[in-house]
Amino acid sequence: MIFDYETLRLIWWALLGALLIGFAITDGFDLGVAVLLPFLGKNDTERRVIINSIGATWEGNQIWLVTGGGALFAAWPLAYSVAFSGFYFALLLTLFALFLRPIGFDYRSKLPSPKWRSNWDIALFVGGFVPALIFGVAFGNLLQGVPFHFDNDMRIFYTGSFWALLNPFALAAGLVSLSMLVMHGAVYLQLKTEGDINRRSKKVVTVSAITTLAVFAVAGIWVANIDGYHITTEILPNAPSNPLTKMVSKEPGLWLDNYAHCPMLWVIPALAFIAGAATIVLSKADRTGLAFISSSLTLASVILTAGVSMFPFLIPSSSALNSSLTVWDASSSLTTLKIMFGVTVIFLPIVVAYTTWVFRVLRGKITLEHIQQNDHTAY
Repeated sequence: MIFDYETLRLIWWALLGALLIGFAITDGFDLGVAVLLPFLGKNDTERRVIINSIGATWEGNQIWLVTGGGALFAAWPLAYSVAFSGFYFALLLTLFALFLRPIGFDYRSKLPSPKWRSNWDIALFVGGFVPALIFGVAFGNLLQGVPFHFDNDMRIFYTGSFWALLNPFALAAGLVSLSMLVMHGAVYLQLKTEGDINRRSKKVVTVSAITTLAVFAVAGIWVANIDGYHITTEILPNAPSNPLTKMVSKEPGLWLDNYAHCPMLWVIPALAFIAGAATIVLSKADRTGLAFISSSLTLASVILTAGVSMFPFLIPSSSALNSSLTVWDASSSLTTLKIMFGVTVIFLPIVVAYTTWVFRVLRGKITLEHIQQNDHTAY
């Protein structure tokens, strides 16, 4: 293997970001469509059109979430353990919300009762709304720091609470996540439907895109004024992982440090605004394929902005600064990263190729006539 420990750590930081972006782009529109279901579908047939627009792909899209969780566990085990300790109840709530999706898809149309179907519509809405919000709330808390520390035996102690996670800045980050996934879902619905649903989706694209960019701008100003983190001792990028061997300081504005050292990084948040504005223009012009691409770029840019702002930190500690986890001291061993990289080089292109092929085969619009003709087989 030609890569040293430092390079492999950087590669796995980038791969983790790529998996998060892949999840946001693919399963993100599923979550956004679920949130829009009760509002854009004015009758049962229209709601079935909306559900069936994602019915064939939503389950496969979740592979990005599963793979991201697996990569976090294997490449960054300390970050995995701290995240699941600190965000345990939030992640449990997200998991239970996600449970509603397969049940809702499979059982909604089993009975003709309007009340039965309406209740499952609410369940599908919750299954989209809660994860879309919680994922953003989690990022908001990462930017502020998580109250945890290690003792001398490397045991983790989390000293926060679930309700403390729902602080104003984290909720603002949650609103960014929710609004951008709603935008993405609306663009997808515009791409996959026609008639009244298409027209309603177009209006939602504009409102949600403007909301996303406005709240993203507010969150950016907020980030410039909250405490950021900085390693004050020598960085040893090829040393064994031990987060307690460094010293960390925090003060307001440090999350902008990377932009000061590399001004080219400002292109990333700028791209979020450019792509978001382009999404509105392309949606209004009914260039839905290009609108979906620009919406995807918006999501990717927002996530990358958070990632490059925090680098090299993965999970900063607000209660014991030196326990903060970084790219340089929270990874698996060199051998593990090498083996995983070899496996990833083989299988990630297969996943991307398969996903691309599936979307190509399943391209085309879902219509009211399609639902009526396939009443017993469609969701």
